Amino acid sequence: MKMKTWYLWAAGILIGALAGYEYWNYIGCVSGTCAITSSPVNSTLYGGLMGLLTANLFTSKRDASERK
Repeated sequence: MKMKTWYLWAAGILIGALAGYEYWNYIGCVSGTCAITSSPVNSTLYGGLMGLLTANLFTSKRDASERK
């Protein structure tokens, strides 16, 4: 894989994790019954995962074919 792909994934994870933490901080779940937004750790990890999946949309198909 190219370094560009790794940098894109890392940026996606960082931006997603920050967005997940900010979501918990400003919106969150007051009652504590929400599975994701009741804890800052869960919200940050979920945001990082969503950021990775979103960043993966922008990688080229050629990177996957070079591994074969």
